[in-house]
Amino acid sequence: MKRLQTLPNQLDAYFDELEIWLDLEGVAERERMMRRRMLRSLKDAERTGEALLNLQIHEHQTGLAGRILIDFVKGARHEFPANRLKVGSPVVITDQNLEADRGISGVVSAKRKDLIQIAVEHWPEGDRFRIDLSPDESTRRRQLAAMAKAKMAKGRAKQLRDSIIGVRDLRRQSENNDDIIFKTQLNASQKDAVAFALASPDVAIIHGPPGTGKTTTLAELIFQAVKDGQRVLACAPSNTAVDNLLEKLIPFPIDVVRVGHPARVFSELRNYTLDEIVERDPSTKIILEMRREVQHLVRDAQKISRGKDWRRRKREYFTEAGLLRGQIKSLEKSIVRNVLQSANVICTTTTIDDDLIGSDEFDMVVVDEACQATIPGTWQAILRAEKLVFAGDHQQLPPTVLSKEAISRGMQRSILEDLIEREGNSVFRRLTIQYRMNEQIVDFPNRYFYDSELVSDPGVSNHLLTDNPHITVDHLTNRPLLFIDTAGADFSEEKEVEGESKFNAKEANFVVQLIDQLRDAGVIGEQIAVIAPYSAQVRRLRDQLGNREIEVDTVDGFQGREKDVVILTMVRSNLEQEIGFLADLRRTNVAVTRARKKLIVIGDSATLSSNPFYSELFEYFENQTSYSSIWEHLS
Repeated sequence: MKRLQTLPNQLDAYFDELEIWLDLEGVAERERMMRRRMLRSLKDAERTGEALLNLQIHEHQTGLAGRILIDFVKGARHEFPANRLKVGSPVVITDQNLEADRGISGVVSAKRKDLIQIAVEHWPEGDRFRIDLSPDESTRRRQLAAMAKAKMAKGRAKQLRDSIIGVRDLRRQSENNDDIIFKTQLNASQKDAVAFALASPDVAIIHGPPGTGKTTTLAELIFQAVKDGQRVLACAPSNTAVDNLLEKLIPFPIDVVRVGHPARVFSELRNYTLDEIVERDPSTKIILEMRREVQHLVRDAQKISRGKDWRRRKREYFTEAGLLRGQIKSLEKSIVRNVLQSANVICTTTTIDDDLIGSDEFDMVVVDEACQATIPGTWQAILRAEKLVFAGDHQQLPPTVLSKEAISRGMQRSILEDLIEREGNSVFRRLTIQYRMNEQIVDFPNRYFYDSELVSDPGVSNHLLTDNPHITVDHLTNRPLLFIDTAGADFSEEKEVEGESKFNAKEANFVVQLIDQLRDAGVIGEQIAVIAPYSAQVRRLRDQLGNREIEVDTVDGFQGREKDVVILTMVRSNLEQEIGFLADLRRTNVAVTRARKKLIVIGDSATLSSNPFYSELFEYFENQTSYSSIWEHLS
């Protein structure tokens, strides 16, 4: 990958390169959306999983902060096809019968099998609607603004900027404080990481391999900083990662506020969102009355569908409702500032809402899952810090980037990865005790990715499915590993008619067979996950499995998760020995380290062994007497 220039007189070149990345990625996102919009038929548009069509408004209500929550359904409450729209996803709602409709933006706030709720600021017009996943342009605008500010930075922001890009040496840590009274029961490597981060004057990295309790360690670090009188900004590139950190922080005696669209926050954590705290403020009684008026105006507007100038009158009602919502926001602003100023810790994504946070700076800024944040996506957080702590694992998934050219120029690298490569051991501490996987599951990735430094906690090192007395002891349950080789069985990959994704029909059928056998042995569906590297295989398996409570997702979708049983379907099987993005070994590292007690890998060794990593992986399975041919399993 192209390395960024870091000499002092090339500061402009550094940020110019980041802007090129954002431009390339913006083009790629718009092109993808245009391709989706061109698939006008119900069948083809919904096949991508990124759109829902032929929707009607079922119900609506006024939600948090005066937003409109609209429930959409298909006809007589038909179930939706498999799709990628999740709670928190940005979407565009358009009139399906009006191709020129530019639509309105919204966020998925709730979802069921036959209903999807979208939070919007404005009412959509039309009878039949289409909902598409949408790129979030506001994110790119905020990143560009932060980079422009970084170029002109002064004082502490300038010092950190120069240290990050390599034109100023990082100051070394002072002596670790051995007198820390820890609130959480941590192991030695976790305690060392907390002490190291507290003592580092500029930047510290906590390297958290799979299952090592990185989030628990970060929560303790944040508590210790608050106890010392510091104010902390805790952020991550995804809402899920922010909520995972918030969940760990809640038990501590600190004032924590979650900033972000409430629809993007886990429902059980919404009491800690800025919107909910503002709702509970005694000064909101007037606001509640104004919200009721907004509801009445919207409801009355919906009833207007005939008579003289009915369109004008309808529009006036909606306009008045919009003005009232504006007044609500103005009244809330003073309450919001009071809430934020009194918080010890603010949790948000790295796409920071500058309108809410203002120009606030923080004694410590923590960026969790920092390897999933692009370099442009991290500067908003950097500019607010007196000290930075990055946490993550550069041997797991990189940031999601659509543009192949942007990837080739380096956009999938993270600041964490660059710092470790440049500074070495002096800038990070690795967590070394893992609490997730049977030792045989973790052993290969441990040797390949983590210098054999990971040690399994005794509580998990030998755990098996058969520890549960309700599970039958058989060839699927009595060992932690199983590789099933499909070579020579004509389990060939295929390409979707529409799109670029690949699937393997025979492999998918065999996965279903394995799941049935596991369930017959007493393994419940909630304990099983199927991971596939291609979304087409995920869609196929979801259709075949139906409502069996089996989680099926891509590697990206399962990052940060775990299950007792993980079945990894590799999909690729071809005479050319092409493995596509399976060549990014970090993806496979993520997939195999999701399993706690049983890992089953299904793949074609003849195709995959063209890559030395997979050749070594299959040899490891053989050494563990966990290799088998598909012919041993076909009846």
